[in-house]
Amino acid sequence: MRRQNIKQVPLPQAMATCPTVFLLDGVYKIFIPFTCQALVKIRVGEIEYFDDSNGILRSGKPLHSVEIPQKALDKAKAYTVCYRKIIKRKPYFPTSEEWVELTFSFRPVPEQGPIRIYHIADAHNMEAPVLRAGQYFGEDLDLLILNGDVINHSGAIENFNTVYTIASAITGGSRAVVFSRGNHDTRGYYAEEFCNYTPMSTKGKPYFTFRAGPIWAIVLDCGEDKPDTSEEYGHTVCFHPYRLKETEFIRQVIEHAEEEYLAEGVEHRLLICHVPFAYINKPPFDIEQELYAEWCRLMREDIRPELAIHGHTHRAEIWLPGGENDHLGQACPAVIGSKPEGYKQGEQHFTGCGIILDGHKTTVIFHDDQGNVDIQEI
Repeated sequence: MRRQNIKQVPLPQAMATCPTVFLLDGVYKIFIPFTCQALVKIRVGEIEYFDDSNGILRSGKPLHSVEIPQKALDKAKAYTVCYRKIIKRKPYFPTSEEWVELTFSFRPVPEQGPIRIYHIADAHNMEAPVLRAGQYFGEDLDLLILNGDVINHSGAIENFNTVYTIASAITGGSRAVVFSRGNHDTRGYYAEEFCNYTPMSTKGKPYFTFRAGPIWAIVLDCGEDKPDTSEEYGHTVCFHPYRLKETEFIRQVIEHAEEEYLAEGVEHRLLICHVPFAYINKPPFDIEQELYAEWCRLMREDIRPELAIHGHTHRAEIWLPGGENDHLGQACPAVIGSKPEGYKQGEQHFTGCGIILDGHKTTVIFHDDQGNVDIQEI
Protein backbone atom coordinates (compact mmCIF):
# COMPACT_ATOMS: atom_id res chain seq x y z
CA MET A 1 0.00 0.00 0.00
CA ARG A 2 1.37 3.40 -0.98
CA ARG A 3 2.22 5.62 1.97
CA GLN A 4 1.93 9.35 2.40
CA ASN A 5 4.44 11.22 0.26
CA ILE A 6 7.27 13.18 1.83
CA LYS A 7 6.10 16.67 2.70
CA GLN A 8 7.33 19.33 0.29
CA VAL A 9 8.66 22.67 1.55
CA PRO A 10 7.00 25.57 -0.32
CA LEU A 11 9.59 26.96 -2.70
CA PRO A 12 10.30 30.58 -3.62
CA GLN A 13 10.16 31.47 -7.30
CA ALA A 14 13.95 31.65 -7.40
CA MET A 15 14.32 27.88 -6.83
CA ALA A 16 13.28 25.50 -9.62
CA THR A 17 13.13 22.42 -7.35
CA CYS A 18 13.97 21.32 -3.84
CA PRO A 19 17.66 20.63 -3.21
CA THR A 20 18.97 17.15 -3.96
CA VAL A 21 21.31 15.77 -1.30
CA PHE A 22 23.70 13.45 -3.11
CA LEU A 23 25.63 10.96 -0.97
CA LEU A 24 29.23 10.31 -2.01
CA ASP A 25 32.47 9.21 -0.35
CA GLY A 26 32.19 10.83 3.07
CA VAL A 27 30.46 13.98 1.83
CA TYR A 28 27.09 15.18 0.68
CA LYS A 29 26.92 17.37 -2.40
CA ILE A 30 23.74 19.40 -2.38
CA PHE A 31 22.61 20.51 -5.85
CA ILE A 32 19.95 23.20 -6.29
CA PRO A 33 18.58 24.44 -9.65
CA PHE A 34 17.74 28.16 -9.63
CA THR A 35 15.64 30.21 -12.03
CA CYS A 36 17.80 33.33 -11.68
CA GLN A 37 21.39 34.37 -11.08
CA ALA A 38 22.17 34.11 -7.39
CA LEU A 39 24.90 33.64 -4.82
CA VAL A 40 24.39 30.50 -2.73
CA LYS A 41 25.60 29.14 0.58
CA ILE A 42 24.29 26.44 2.91
CA ARG A 43 24.38 26.61 6.68
CA VAL A 44 24.60 23.44 8.75
CA GLY A 45 24.56 24.17 12.45
CA GLU A 46 26.69 27.26 12.81
CA ILE A 47 28.98 26.59 9.85
CA GLU A 48 28.43 28.03 6.38
CA TYR A 49 29.48 26.20 3.22
CA PHE A 50 29.69 28.13 -0.05
CA ASP A 51 29.20 27.44 -3.73
CA ASP A 52 32.44 29.02 -4.81
CA SER A 53 35.23 28.73 -7.34
CA ASN A 54 38.47 29.21 -5.43
CA GLY A 55 36.98 31.89 -3.21
CA ILE A 56 34.71 33.49 -5.83
CA LEU A 57 31.00 32.93 -5.21
CA ARG A 58 29.41 31.50 -8.35
CA SER A 59 26.36 33.06 -9.97
CA GLY A 60 26.80 32.48 -13.70
CA LYS A 61 25.06 29.10 -13.95
CA PRO A 62 21.60 28.22 -12.63
CA LEU A 63 22.63 24.89 -11.07
CA HIS A 64 24.41 25.39 -7.76
CA SER A 65 26.24 22.77 -5.69
CA VAL A 66 27.68 22.87 -2.19
CA GLU A 67 29.76 20.16 -0.51
CA ILE A 68 28.98 19.30 3.13
CA PRO A 69 30.84 16.81 5.36
CA GLN A 70 28.60 13.78 5.79
CA LYS A 71 29.04 13.62 9.55
CA ALA A 72 28.05 17.27 9.96
CA LEU A 73 24.71 16.94 8.17
CA ASP A 74 23.94 13.55 9.71
CA LYS A 75 24.37 15.11 13.14
CA ALA A 76 22.47 18.35 12.44
CA LYS A 77 19.57 16.67 10.59
CA ALA A 78 18.75 19.99 8.92
CA TYR A 79 20.30 22.53 6.57
CA THR A 80 19.47 26.06 5.52
CA VAL A 81 19.78 27.20 1.92
CA CYS A 82 20.77 30.87 1.74
CA TYR A 83 20.68 32.72 -1.55
CA ARG A 84 21.09 36.27 -2.71
CA LYS A 85 19.77 37.33 -6.13
CA ILE A 86 22.24 39.15 -8.31
CA ILE A 87 21.13 42.57 -9.58
CA LYS A 88 24.28 43.39 -11.55
CA ARG A 89 27.64 41.69 -11.22
CA LYS A 90 29.97 44.56 -12.10
CA PRO A 91 33.77 44.39 -11.81
CA TYR A 92 33.52 46.99 -9.04
CA PHE A 93 30.70 47.37 -6.50
CA PRO A 94 28.42 44.56 -7.76
CA THR A 95 24.85 44.76 -6.49
CA SER A 96 22.53 42.07 -5.16
CA GLU A 97 19.37 41.68 -3.11
CA GLU A 98 19.29 40.67 0.57
CA TRP A 99 19.88 37.09 1.70
CA VAL A 100 16.85 34.78 1.65
CA GLU A 101 16.87 31.63 3.80
CA LEU A 102 14.95 28.36 3.51
CA THR A 103 15.43 25.46 5.95
CA PHE A 104 15.04 21.78 5.08
CA SER A 105 14.93 18.89 7.51
CA PHE A 106 17.15 15.92 6.73
CA ARG A 107 16.92 12.30 7.82
CA PRO A 108 20.06 10.24 7.27
CA VAL A 109 19.95 6.52 6.63
CA PRO A 110 19.13 4.93 10.02
CA GLU A 111 21.74 2.98 11.93
CA GLN A 112 19.37 0.03 12.30
CA GLY A 113 16.90 -1.65 9.96
CA PRO A 114 14.61 -2.03 8.31
CA ILE A 115 16.14 0.27 5.69
CA ARG A 116 13.94 1.19 2.74
CA ILE A 117 15.61 2.01 -0.57
CA TYR A 118 13.96 2.92 -3.85
CA HIS A 119 15.80 2.34 -7.12
CA ILE A 120 15.24 4.17 -10.40
CA ALA A 121 17.25 3.73 -13.60
CA ASP A 122 16.50 4.15 -17.30
CA ALA A 123 13.90 6.88 -16.86
CA HIS A 124 15.12 8.30 -20.20
CA ASN A 125 13.63 11.71 -19.37
CA MET A 126 10.22 10.30 -18.49
CA GLU A 127 8.90 12.02 -15.39
CA ALA A 128 5.20 11.42 -14.68
CA PRO A 129 5.19 7.58 -14.71
CA VAL A 130 8.54 7.46 -12.88
CA LEU A 131 7.20 9.67 -10.10
CA ARG A 132 4.04 7.60 -9.74
CA ALA A 133 6.16 4.50 -9.25
CA GLY A 134 9.02 6.12 -7.33
CA GLN A 135 6.95 7.54 -4.49
CA TYR A 136 6.05 4.04 -3.31
CA PHE A 137 7.66 4.31 0.15
CA GLY A 138 6.58 7.90 0.73
CA GLU A 139 7.65 9.16 4.18
CA ASP A 140 9.19 5.78 4.97
CA LEU A 141 11.89 6.19 2.31
CA ASP A 142 15.46 6.07 3.66
CA LEU A 143 17.55 6.26 0.48
CA LEU A 144 16.92 6.93 -3.22
CA ILE A 145 19.19 5.42 -5.88
CA LEU A 146 19.28 6.99 -9.35
CA ASN A 147 21.21 4.36 -11.26
CA GLY A 148 22.03 5.69 -14.72
CA ASP A 149 20.17 6.80 -17.84
CA VAL A 150 17.80 8.98 -15.86
CA ILE A 151 18.28 11.31 -18.82
CA ASN A 152 18.05 10.06 -22.38
CA HIS A 153 21.37 11.62 -23.43
CA SER A 154 23.67 14.50 -22.57
CA GLY A 155 23.13 16.32 -25.84
CA ALA A 156 20.74 18.90 -24.39
CA ILE A 157 21.33 20.75 -21.14
CA GLU A 158 17.62 20.78 -20.29
CA ASN A 159 17.68 16.97 -20.05
CA PHE A 160 19.38 17.28 -16.66
CA ASN A 161 16.22 18.87 -15.28
CA THR A 162 14.71 15.39 -15.09
CA VAL A 163 17.27 14.33 -12.46
CA TYR A 164 16.27 17.16 -10.14
CA THR A 165 12.54 16.98 -10.83
CA ILE A 166 12.47 13.29 -9.89
CA ALA A 167 14.75 13.63 -6.85
CA SER A 168 12.91 16.70 -5.57
CA ALA A 169 9.45 15.15 -5.84
CA ILE A 170 10.46 11.89 -4.15
CA THR A 171 12.78 13.16 -1.39
CA GLY A 172 11.73 16.79 -0.84
CA GLY A 173 15.39 17.51 -0.15
CA SER A 174 15.14 15.52 3.08
CA ARG A 175 16.67 12.15 2.13
CA ALA A 176 20.00 11.15 0.63
CA VAL A 177 20.30 10.26 -3.06
CA VAL A 178 22.95 8.01 -4.61
CA PHE A 179 23.66 8.76 -8.26
CA SER A 180 25.50 6.59 -10.77
CA ARG A 181 26.25 7.22 -14.43
CA GLY A 182 24.71 5.17 -17.24
CA ASN A 183 25.80 4.60 -20.82
CA HIS A 184 23.29 7.07 -22.31
CA ASP A 185 24.70 9.72 -19.96
CA THR A 186 28.00 9.53 -21.86
CA ARG A 187 26.48 10.73 -25.15
CA GLY A 188 26.34 14.30 -26.42
CA TYR A 189 28.15 17.58 -25.91
CA TYR A 190 27.39 17.90 -22.20
CA ALA A 191 28.76 14.43 -21.44
CA GLU A 192 32.18 16.02 -21.06
CA GLU A 193 30.57 18.57 -18.70
CA PHE A 194 28.75 15.87 -16.73
CA CYS A 195 30.56 16.72 -13.49
CA ASN A 196 29.03 20.21 -13.58
CA TYR A 197 25.45 18.90 -13.68
CA THR A 198 25.62 15.74 -11.59
CA PRO A 199 27.70 14.75 -8.55
CA MET A 200 31.15 13.20 -8.68
CA SER A 201 33.25 11.78 -5.85
CA THR A 202 35.78 13.90 -3.97
CA LYS A 203 38.34 12.55 -6.45
CA GLY A 204 36.26 13.74 -9.40
CA LYS A 205 35.23 10.25 -10.51
CA PRO A 206 31.79 8.70 -11.03
CA TYR A 207 32.92 5.53 -9.21
CA PHE A 208 33.36 5.53 -5.43
CA THR A 209 32.41 3.85 -2.18
CA PHE A 210 30.15 5.21 0.54
CA ARG A 211 28.83 4.47 4.04
CA ALA A 212 25.26 5.17 5.11
CA GLY A 213 24.24 3.80 8.50
CA PRO A 214 25.03 0.06 8.42
CA ILE A 215 25.35 0.09 4.61
CA TRP A 216 28.65 0.04 2.76
CA ALA A 217 28.40 0.23 -1.03
CA ILE A 218 30.64 0.39 -4.05
CA VAL A 219 29.33 2.37 -7.04
CA LEU A 220 30.88 1.37 -10.37
CA ASP A 221 30.62 2.85 -13.85
CA CYS A 222 30.94 0.75 -17.02
CA GLY A 223 30.72 3.71 -19.38
CA GLU A 224 29.46 2.79 -22.84
CA ASP A 225 28.13 -0.63 -23.84
CA LYS A 226 29.85 -1.12 -27.20
CA PRO A 227 33.52 -1.06 -28.30
CA ASP A 228 35.27 2.30 -28.29
CA THR A 229 35.71 1.89 -32.06
CA SER A 230 31.95 1.79 -32.69
CA GLU A 231 30.87 4.25 -35.38
CA GLU A 232 28.07 5.32 -33.06
CA TYR A 233 30.64 7.12 -30.89
CA GLY A 234 32.52 8.79 -33.75
CA HIS A 235 35.98 8.52 -32.09
CA THR A 236 34.80 10.47 -29.00
CA VAL A 237 35.35 7.86 -26.24
CA CYS A 238 38.20 5.93 -24.61
CA PHE A 239 36.42 3.70 -22.13
CA HIS A 240 38.78 0.73 -22.23
CA PRO A 241 41.66 2.59 -20.52
CA TYR A 242 39.08 4.22 -18.24
CA ARG A 243 37.90 0.78 -17.11
CA LEU A 244 41.49 -0.33 -16.52
CA LYS A 245 41.91 2.60 -14.10
CA GLU A 246 38.63 1.67 -12.45
CA THR A 247 39.91 -1.89 -11.99
CA GLU A 248 42.85 -0.47 -10.06
CA PHE A 249 40.39 1.51 -7.95
CA ILE A 250 38.57 -1.74 -7.05
CA ARG A 251 41.88 -3.32 -6.06
CA GLN A 252 42.72 -0.31 -3.89
CA VAL A 253 39.37 -0.66 -2.13
CA ILE A 254 40.26 -4.28 -1.38
CA GLU A 255 43.69 -3.27 -0.09
CA HIS A 256 41.95 -0.94 2.39
CA ALA A 257 39.23 -3.42 3.32
CA GLU A 258 39.49 -2.66 7.05
CA GLU A 259 38.52 0.94 6.34
CA GLU A 260 35.91 -0.03 3.77
CA TYR A 261 33.62 -3.07 3.77
CA LEU A 262 35.23 -4.66 6.87
CA ALA A 263 34.88 -1.47 8.94
CA GLU A 264 33.07 -1.57 12.25
CA GLY A 265 29.30 -1.29 11.93
CA VAL A 266 29.01 -2.53 8.35
CA GLU A 267 26.09 -4.95 8.13
CA HIS A 268 25.15 -4.69 4.46
CA ARG A 269 27.42 -4.60 1.41
CA LEU A 270 25.93 -3.42 -1.87
CA LEU A 271 27.19 -3.19 -5.44
CA ILE A 272 25.55 -0.44 -7.49
CA CYS A 273 26.24 -0.23 -11.22
CA HIS A 274 24.02 0.69 -14.15
CA VAL A 275 25.27 -2.18 -16.33
CA PRO A 276 25.01 -5.78 -15.01
CA PHE A 277 28.54 -6.61 -16.09
CA ALA A 278 28.33 -10.35 -15.33
CA TYR A 279 25.87 -10.65 -18.22
CA ILE A 280 27.15 -11.06 -21.81
CA ASN A 281 24.82 -9.49 -24.34
CA LYS A 282 24.79 -10.20 -28.06
CA PRO A 283 27.34 -8.42 -30.32
CA PRO A 284 28.28 -5.57 -30.44
CA PHE A 285 27.36 -5.36 -26.74
CA ASP A 286 29.58 -8.29 -25.68
CA ILE A 287 32.53 -6.11 -24.67
CA GLU A 288 35.27 -6.41 -22.03
CA GLN A 289 34.58 -10.04 -21.12
CA GLU A 290 38.05 -10.61 -19.69
CA LEU A 291 38.01 -7.38 -17.69
CA TYR A 292 34.44 -7.82 -16.45
CA ALA A 293 35.27 -11.41 -15.44
CA GLU A 294 38.03 -9.92 -13.29
CA TRP A 295 35.56 -7.47 -11.73
CA CYS A 296 33.29 -10.42 -10.95
CA ARG A 297 36.18 -12.34 -9.40
CA LEU A 298 37.18 -9.40 -7.20
CA MET A 299 33.58 -9.00 -6.07
CA ARG A 300 33.07 -12.71 -5.53
CA GLU A 301 36.34 -13.54 -3.74
CA ASP A 302 37.11 -10.32 -1.87
CA ILE A 303 34.36 -7.72 -1.49
CA ARG A 304 31.48 -10.23 -1.35
CA PRO A 305 28.47 -7.92 -1.64
CA GLU A 306 25.14 -9.34 -0.53
CA LEU A 307 23.20 -7.63 -3.30
CA ALA A 308 23.94 -6.07 -6.69
CA ILE A 309 21.61 -3.37 -8.03
CA HIS A 310 21.51 -2.73 -11.78
CA GLY A 311 19.44 -1.24 -14.59
CA HIS A 312 20.32 -1.01 -18.30
CA THR A 313 18.51 -4.11 -19.59
CA HIS A 314 15.03 -2.60 -19.06
CA ARG A 315 13.80 -5.48 -16.93
CA ALA A 316 12.28 -6.00 -13.49
CA GLU A 317 13.85 -9.25 -12.37
CA ILE A 318 16.14 -10.94 -9.86
CA TRP A 319 19.12 -12.76 -11.33
CA LEU A 320 20.71 -15.42 -9.13
CA PRO A 321 24.35 -16.56 -9.28
CA GLY A 322 24.67 -19.44 -11.72
CA GLY A 323 21.41 -18.56 -13.44
CA GLU A 324 20.81 -18.16 -17.15
CA ASN A 325 21.91 -14.51 -17.12
CA ASP A 326 25.08 -15.09 -15.11
CA HIS A 327 27.81 -15.56 -17.68
CA LEU A 328 30.93 -14.36 -15.85
CA GLY A 329 30.33 -15.45 -12.26
CA GLN A 330 28.28 -12.83 -10.41
CA ALA A 331 29.09 -12.50 -6.72
CA CYS A 332 25.56 -12.33 -5.33
CA PRO A 333 21.90 -12.01 -6.30
CA ALA A 334 21.36 -9.11 -8.69
CA VAL A 335 18.25 -6.94 -8.78
CA ILE A 336 17.54 -5.57 -12.26
CA GLY A 337 15.27 -2.81 -11.08
CA SER A 338 13.98 -0.63 -13.91
CA LYS A 339 11.60 -1.31 -16.75
CA PRO A 340 10.70 1.73 -18.89
CA GLU A 341 8.07 1.42 -21.57
CA GLY A 342 7.11 3.85 -24.32
CA TYR A 343 9.84 6.43 -23.72
CA LYS A 344 10.65 6.51 -27.44
CA GLN A 345 7.05 6.61 -28.56
CA GLY A 346 3.63 5.50 -27.41
CA GLU A 347 2.06 5.34 -23.96
CA GLN A 348 4.65 5.71 -21.20
CA HIS A 349 4.90 3.36 -18.22
CA PHE A 350 7.61 2.64 -15.69
CA THR A 351 8.46 -0.08 -13.18
CA GLY A 352 10.96 0.71 -10.45
CA CYS A 353 12.14 -1.25 -7.47
CA GLY A 354 11.87 -0.96 -3.71
CA ILE A 355 14.42 -2.78 -1.56
CA ILE A 356 14.08 -3.41 2.18
CA LEU A 357 17.17 -4.48 4.12
CA ASP A 358 16.18 -6.00 7.45
CA GLY A 359 18.79 -8.10 9.20
CA HIS A 360 19.52 -11.14 7.06
CA LYS A 361 16.34 -10.71 5.04
CA THR A 362 16.13 -8.71 1.80
CA THR A 363 12.75 -7.91 0.31
CA VAL A 364 12.49 -6.72 -3.30
CA ILE A 365 9.35 -4.89 -4.41
CA PHE A 366 8.84 -4.29 -8.13
CA HIS A 367 6.31 -1.47 -8.34
CA ASP A 368 4.93 0.24 -11.44
CA ASP A 369 3.15 3.50 -12.16
CA GLN A 370 -0.22 1.73 -12.20
CA GLY A 371 0.18 0.51 -8.62
CA ASN A 372 0.95 -3.11 -9.49
CA VAL A 373 3.27 -4.75 -6.96
CA ASP A 374 5.38 -7.90 -7.14
CA ILE A 375 7.10 -8.75 -3.82
CA GLN A 376 9.97 -11.24 -3.68
CA GLU A 377 12.36 -12.20 -0.90
CA ILE A 378 16.01 -13.11 -1.26
